[in-house]
Amino acid sequence: MRKTGTLAMVVALAMSAAPIATVTAQDVVTLQFSTQSVPDDHHTKAIYKFEELVEAASDGSIEVEVFDSGSLFDQNAEQTALLRGDIAMAYTSSQWLSERVPAASIVGVPYMMSDVNHLYAVMDSQVGEDIFAAAVVEAGVRPLTSLYLGTRQLNLKDVGTITTPADLDGVKLRVPDSPSWIAMGEALGANPTPIAFGELYLALQTGTVDGQDNPLPTNFNAKFYEVTDQIVLTGHLVNDVWPTINEEVWQSLSEDQQNMVTEAWLGARDYATDIALQAEAELVSFFEGEGLDVYEPDRDAFRTHVLDELLGNEELTSTFTDGHFEIIQELAG
Repeated sequence: MRKTGTLAMVVALAMSAAPIATVTAQDVVTLQFSTQSVPDDHHTKAIYKFEELVEAASDGSIEVEVFDSGSLFDQNAEQTALLRGDIAMAYTSSQWLSERVPAASIVGVPYMMSDVNHLYAVMDSQVGEDIFAAAVVEAGVRPLTSLYLGTRQLNLKDVGTITTPADLDGVKLRVPDSPSWIAMGEALGANPTPIAFGELYLALQTGTVDGQDNPLPTNFNAKFYEVTDQIVLTGHLVNDVWPTINEEVWQSLSEDQQNMVTEAWLGARDYATDIALQAEAELVSFFEGEGLDVYEPDRDAFRTHVLDELLGNEELTSTFTDGHFEIIQELAG
């Protein structure tokens, strides 16, 4: 069920010391899932598919309440709430968890993954298994699977044609407020400017930032195309999010319930991935019809520059687990 949230509820949740997973007198477990994504986003639809699947599998003994569109927390507060147990479930990612789980940083490096099949192969391999296990120990949260968010492209106002990273010099590129995202913006050649997702449309409209990067379906669903002029198909990050549950909440579930939650998310992943891929295939023509200039830059120049910047950063590469880089390269085929 969708919940919009109220001020009183937000305050109560923020002050709560217990994880948001409740058990009624009828032994019904209720899991609250908070997300920044809007209802039409495929990763929001994935949560509702998860709700449908897990409630059916559990014969109603597990209920899911979905708080979309940042109705409970902004992006930073949501991650903190999940870690503290103020919310049972939310999406995390390598970029959000890498401060607490350094080994996660490798899968958030732009141009590390070639496509969605490569991404899933990596996250279903020892790489993903190791990172998810580390998240339990080091952050107290348990990612359940990897969900393809989309391939991130640059979406800019009228800042001139972007062919190479040098053309982004001085361009204020919105990024989420975390060190990994800021490092990505710098590697792309831009001036990274942290802005919360819920504030991004207005920031683009008023010129607080010159652009942002997101998958095409996110650009469409959040209507960023209304306040921008061009989409540069850099394809710089095959991006995923991780449906994640607070570990204390996870341990409060029975083994059967845990299996139901995991299986439901695998089904929701397949469902939402198909939606995302279809949308990406169709949206270029839509944006062009809306008057945006959509074009591909010198991708080799971007790939070389970004990887030189990030893989030449010893502070970053020192966080990689031995063998993970090699596995990722092998799985690229």
